[in-house]
Amino acid sequence: MPVDIRARKPSWLKVRPPGGERYRWIKEQRKTLQLSTVCEEAQCPNIGECWSSGTATFMVMGSVCTRGCRFCAVNTNRRGLPLDPHEPRKLAETIRAMDLDYIVVTSVDRDDLDDQGAGHFAACVREVKAVSPKTRVEILFPDFRGDVDLVRAVVESGADVLAHNLETVRSLTKKVRDGRCGYDQSLAVLRAIKEVDPTTYSKSSLMVGLGETEDEMIEAMRDLREAGVDFFTVGQYLRPSAKHIAVDEYVDLDRFARYEAAGKDLGFRYVASGPLVRSSYKAGEFFIHDLLEARDAGSKKAPSARRLQVIS
Repeated sequence: MPVDIRARKPSWLKVRPPGGERYRWIKEQRKTLQLSTVCEEAQCPNIGECWSSGTATFMVMGSVCTRGCRFCAVNTNRRGLPLDPHEPRKLAETIRAMDLDYIVVTSVDRDDLDDQGAGHFAACVREVKAVSPKTRVEILFPDFRGDVDLVRAVVESGADVLAHNLETVRSLTKKVRDGRCGYDQSLAVLRAIKEVDPTTYSKSSLMVGLGETEDEMIEAMRDLREAGVDFFTVGQYLRPSAKHIAVDEYVDLDRFARYEAAGKDLGFRYVASGPLVRSSYKAGEFFIHDLLEARDAGSKKAPSARRLQVIS
């Protein structure tokens, strides 16, 4: 039975209100440069913790998505906002001013554009790399309707980590995601990343609490590994409003621990599993940053993955 949106959440889902000087600075920068952050648009519960420590996930190509996934809080319309040709430079300058070692850049779906925004997305990454070469860039990109040439454009942009989210298990995909999305289509996009560049790292994420079974989760995790995915995250779905798909259950901490153990057994290089874990989360980014540094330095010893604690 779905969980009432007014029901009291478990203690491990309670977070402190955002605040602090760093948080306020990032918020002001975002407004001044007219940039969107997925932290705000998607109502991420970790916004206070991440922004206060100087981590943010920027969303390019506007804050209006052309798809209508039933779990997502981002505004939707058949046509997105006009592209800002200065956005790549604005983004790069903001990231340089923040002096970040690791940044995540994502975007809305732009089915209304000829190239679905792949060129603009790639330009943002290249500009960030040019202006702030020390910054590691992870990009979380749409499925581009499975067009491998568009996937190639973002893979070849210079990003250090390429992420695309599977979101949910096979049986729930049509119920949870927009009809233009697809379970196999997303897996094909993830496979294409490795086909374009076998040396690049790939990443994906699943939500829980939507009615999936443990067996279905393990099956989806196995499918991701077969697609070559290196990094995997899993977190609790939280209903943004009464208009969105209902929460079926609040998954307990023991089950998150089992998903973490299963992911490690399957061979993911890094697994973050917890109620407040999202596809971009600073603890995971620290590990991935260190892994990239070790790889580029020619070190054979990768950093050890630590269990992610996100229950405060």
